[in-house]
Amino acid sequence: MNRVLQAARLHLIHPLVILGIPWLVVSISFAINAAVWHLTPAGEDDGGFTGGILALYFTVLVVYVQAVTQLLPFAMGTSLSRRTFYLGTALVAVVQSLVYGVAITALVAIENATDGWGAGMQYWAPGVFEVDNAVLQVLASGAPMLAFMSVGIGVGIVHKRWGQTGTWGLIIGSMIFFGGLALLITWLEAWQSVGDWFADQSVATLTIGLPLVVAVAVALASFPGIRRVVP
Repeated sequence: MNRVLQAARLHLIHPLVILGIPWLVVSISFAINAAVWHLTPAGEDDGGFTGGILALYFTVLVVYVQAVTQLLPFAMGTSLSRRTFYLGTALVAVVQSLVYGVAITALVAIENATDGWGAGMQYWAPGVFEVDNAVLQVLASGAPMLAFMSVGIGVGIVHKRWGQTGTWGLIIGSMIFFGGLALLITWLEAWQSVGDWFADQSVATLTIGLPLVVAVAVALASFPGIRRVVP
């Protein structure tokens, strides 16, 4: 366990990277959205919904890609095993996603208390991601974050294991898979059924259950790859 904690602490050597950059990016995104909502009728036109919070999630994904590609060779150079580094990274991701969930929940509370920052703007928990219970709000914001982190770790492992060829193969393969899935659904004329299925799911399933399934599935798929990574 001590070795896992040592691996986890590697990610905090430069806290401004893993913590500062995501919040810097989302702060800029928030400022831009707030300016738009205050200076234009955007809030009235679309009910105050904004997807700017995705800037935080995607930035965290990129940060975890870089964490794996840059820190794994260093960890192996300090005699930490690939498995230990993976478990340490996963531990950081779980803790960080919960902390981010708490932070976003606090921002949601401020957002609601100020009537959307004085402009009717829903930024930190748009649409279905806003729930009434504070504990559920932490999970509803943190579970998707964990899924993005897990994908970032997986992409980083692919890049370290197979290089640029593997990374581009993953991107192209994903495009083919999801594009083919969209074509299949269109051919079966099943978009209405897909929409109805999502509409029938509870908020907890959509915001917590499905993201956790994605996080676990990606983790299980990427773990065997890290065992063959070379520095």
